[in-house]
Amino acid sequence: MTATPYYTHKFCAPVILALLATLSACGAGGSSANSSASPVTPPVTPPSPILPPVVPTNAVYGDLRKADLGVGANLNGALPFPFENAWNTDISAAALEPASDALIASIGLTGGLHPDFGAGLYAGAPIGIPYVVVAASQPKVPVIFTDYGSESDPGPYPIPASAPIEGQLASGAVFGGDRHVLVIERDNNRLYEVGNAYPQADASWKASGGALFDLASNTVRPGGQPGWTSADAAGLPIFPGLVRYEEAASGAIRHALRFTVSKTRRAYVPPATHWASANTSVTLPPMGMRVRLKASFVIPAGFSTESKSILQAMKSYGMLVADNGSNWYVSGAPDARWNNDKLVSELGSVKGSNFEVVKMQGLVAP
Repeated sequence: MTATPYYTHKFCAPVILALLATLSACGAGGSSANSSASPVTPPVTPPSPILPPVVPTNAVYGDLRKADLGVGANLNGALPFPFENAWNTDISAAALEPASDALIASIGLTGGLHPDFGAGLYAGAPIGIPYVVVAASQPKVPVIFTDYGSESDPGPYPIPASAPIEGQLASGAVFGGDRHVLVIERDNNRLYEVGNAYPQADASWKASGGALFDLASNTVRPGGQPGWTSADAAGLPIFPGLVRYEEAASGAIRHALRFTVSKTRRAYVPPATHWASANTSVTLPPMGMRVRLKASFVIPAGFSTESKSILQAMKSYGMLVADNGSNWYVSGAPDARWNNDKLVSELGSVKGSNFEVVKMQGLVAP
């Protein structure tokens, strides 16, 4: 026998009478015109809690202490800066910049992406921006800044005498370029970057400017100031935006990338801190502007794992304007395992018209 629910029993419980004061009798369906009781307020369903983003289990943010040592060393899943840092933020659902069409057109609608990295040499020079990982025991040496000393973090820097220089040949000669030197001091989670770097006979270095970044903090550059440059025109760190082979081959790049454009505006948007132009046209991109590959773009299934990883990163994290240079040139680290032909053909098939600008917040302009 099925039990009768208590609220339909012939004896009305006092609690039910209190809730249904407008009823004239137990079980009645009409309302009482003379009742002075307030209407019953329906229960309010509490909103669903906002859950924090899920940190990937195979990624380590802001702690590079398990990275290997050496030139182009494997970071073993580590990424610079905390999970919520601008470099590591998923912007696939972020708002669109109202001026997106004009900004993308200024960079070029028909030009394709160009991998500014790869294996071996191109036109006689190594392809990409190299880096080296050192331990805390690496001796620090003086760095003399020749151009931007007032905006540079003072030395000494743990730069080995044999540190790779952007554009450097195996013979030791350097083939043009910005001569960047990037050094990760893994044990203390620090990144040291200099530009136009020249080693000196006494083990010191000369450079146009340099910057120190805390890879474990969202206070990215403790000694920096708004308006300061770095080893990069936008005042950004270079290393976090590089495409690295180990990440691309794993199938997942979990950070924004770095790219260049030929014309920029006299303005910057965070996380950038510096402009490098006299042009104030609002149709030109400011330093730090973030673009993303449109959600409607279908990454071809036949592309290599490396290219698919790079393009998915452009959808999820986007690319930041970091320097003046050739349009749609994407920065990366050299590695003998890159397939240059596939990189050029696959990435080159993706045009400027496939991109859009993420809404800019905190624009700084004169």
